[in-house]
Amino acid sequence: MSYRIGLVGKPSVGKSTFFNAATMNDVPEGAYPFTTIDPSLGEAYVGVECAAPEFDEDCEPSVGVCRDGRRYVPVKLVDVAGLVPDAHEGKGMGNQFLTDLNETDVLVHVVDFSGTTDAEGEPTEGHDPREDIDFLERELDMWYLGVLEKGIEKVASAYDRPTPDDEVKPARILAEQLSAFGITDDGVKRVVRSLDLALEPTEWGTEEREAVARETRKRTKPMVIAANKMDTPEARENYAAITDDPAYDHLTIVPTSAHAEKALKRADESGAVEYRPGDDEFDIVGDISEDQRAGLESIREFVAEYGGTGVQTALERALFDELGLKAVFPGSASGDWSKGPFRDCFLMPGDATAEEFAYHLHSDIGDGFLHGIDCRSDMQVGGDTDLDHRAVLEVVTTN
Repeated sequence: MSYRIGLVGKPSVGKSTFFNAATMNDVPEGAYPFTTIDPSLGEAYVGVECAAPEFDEDCEPSVGVCRDGRRYVPVKLVDVAGLVPDAHEGKGMGNQFLTDLNETDVLVHVVDFSGTTDAEGEPTEGHDPREDIDFLERELDMWYLGVLEKGIEKVASAYDRPTPDDEVKPARILAEQLSAFGITDDGVKRVVRSLDLALEPTEWGTEEREAVARETRKRTKPMVIAANKMDTPEARENYAAITDDPAYDHLTIVPTSAHAEKALKRADESGAVEYRPGDDEFDIVGDISEDQRAGLESIREFVAEYGGTGVQTALERALFDELGLKAVFPGSASGDWSKGPFRDCFLMPGDATAEEFAYHLHSDIGDGFLHGIDCRSDMQVGGDTDLDHRAVLEVVTTN
């Protein structure tokens, strides 16, 4: 199961810099609109505390890497281009933007918190980042509303042509229309109940329809705000004001400097520093100039104050907090590792069970599933056992 994080934002906010910092890919960067004109796909990583040291083992990752006890598990990062006003109506690259966006599981919205780019991505001063946050949410809500309206039309048509043996089921009809967003009949019902509405879509007014669209979007396309350019005083002032504004309490906002993350990774690659992505500290170990040292010390102050550069944090909060995923390690209760210890670490849905994990490993393993063994407690667990985050599970199977 490969999860995809969609990276979105208006032009010139540092989205491509964030993408490059997270993946160390080389896509064009620039302070002008449409630097990225096609979706770029890269491999980023989310960090998980490795389980191997608990078992006195040195892990041998088949994918990803482990650095000083922190396992980096690969995920897909999609740099989605084409966010312009009225994208939901097909303006600009809107149709392609929405298509690419819909293939992602969770969003990271990169926002220029310094307020130095206007709504079109042009240089300015004093722009309120709230406008950019509201802008994207509105575009997504209107996109969802357009799809929902078509579903409501189908419900109305079904009522117009009833047959004695064909009961109209509004939730099923709406779920089929909204299926591209990954919502089910029960999901539609939960949305409607949460808004205290009756499940009679044809009776909903404009406000009710917009509320259903918005709530559906929040549940099926969760989002993290990467408050970028936080290494500027203007961004810090805006961050303080916005995080103190109750209107934005529903959002996870991560103070971020994509520039700092990229600089640290470059310095780590060159041997100038020792830096583990996501950490709030690093060591200068190489011979560097005074100017380089001054730049790194400035970054050191930032990561110490905010707990890191924010790039890794935004990705991890998107997957673990917003999507509710958990990491699971295939284990060996006997300590017999035929292919090397702790080769794999898989990201699973938050409600994944032991049997579902077996099927994730291979359909044959799932078909022959007998039970699991919790390698920490050495206890046998049944197929319907919910797994914890960082569970280490041996699967016992007839296959």
